[in-house]
Amino acid sequence: MGRFFKKLISKVERKISNPRDAQAMFEEKKPDAMKNDIRMISGCEDAQTSADVSNVGAFKLPDPAGRAGGACTSTLLSILYKDEKVPEDDLSFTEVLTAMRENLKKSGFSQIPQLTASGPIDVNTDFDLVPKTATGTKRAVMVGINYVGHSPGELRGCHNDVGNMKRYIMEVHGFEEENIHVLMDDGKHEEPTMENMLNAYKKVVAESGDGDAVFLHYSGHGTKLRDDDDGEEADGYDEALVPLDYKEKGMIRDDDLYDILVKPLKHGVHMVALMDCCHSGTIMDLPYIFRADGSDQQMHLDESLDLDGLFEAFGGVAVGILSSIFK
Repeated sequence: MGRFFKKLISKVERKISNPRDAQAMFEEKKPDAMKNDIRMISGCEDAQTSADVSNVGAFKLPDPAGRAGGACTSTLLSILYKDEKVPEDDLSFTEVLTAMRENLKKSGFSQIPQLTASGPIDVNTDFDLVPKTATGTKRAVMVGINYVGHSPGELRGCHNDVGNMKRYIMEVHGFEEENIHVLMDDGKHEEPTMENMLNAYKKVVAESGDGDAVFLHYSGHGTKLRDDDDGEEADGYDEALVPLDYKEKGMIRDDDLYDILVKPLKHGVHMVALMDCCHSGTIMDLPYIFRADGSDQQMHLDESLDLDGLFEAFGGVAVGILSSIFK
């Protein structure tokens, strides 16, 4: 969890008898810049690792790009393709995430998928990877890193994940090849170095406007690093993506993703991210969360929020927000 989210919501709940009052307060005070539709599906919680599967045949994907793949990407695609065959009976967010959890569990994986968002989505409504209100240009940045030649740490399925997911968004959601930016360490695409990844993220945010859709897919390593902001992390750690040149350039921390993807996003842009990596649960620092472990019935404010820091980051008035909630 990033530097803007560290105050425990339990403190709010102790001061406010109904947790929904805290949510209402948060939404009332939230600046316009925070009201974009931003969602992220992650394959596991912050403390968990995510599996690289040697054979995705069990997930029954149509014409899979290869045998290996990430467990999160593969199981999500298997559910979405199956759902497409029964259009009159669309699955809800809850049903998709719960089905992901059950499929992963049957395959022997303990990871718990979760949904985070900029606002409180009703998880009983129909699941949509691209919101129906996104009627403009659809753009995507897709990153697959196998860390070819790195030992230890080389993966096998990340290139296949990108191929499988790219096929899905083009066939089902109408993304066009020219609007899909692929970065892979396969010798054929732009290399997923730190600089190239950050530039791709900045570019897609800069190009997208009202009504446009942005889809971000990352398949590779994720990690946890000691918080570099004087203890601003509730657990003392930043979550981070691992670019190809991490040994020379370092990691892409959750704070970086928040600053590059969330803060500058223009009004009316719809952003959905799929993070298939370890320790990815809150890697975009979005305030609302739904965990597919049976404990959540709806989205709620995450357990740690630094409301003043968050509002200041967006240019909002921070003074008095916490005191008004904690009074």
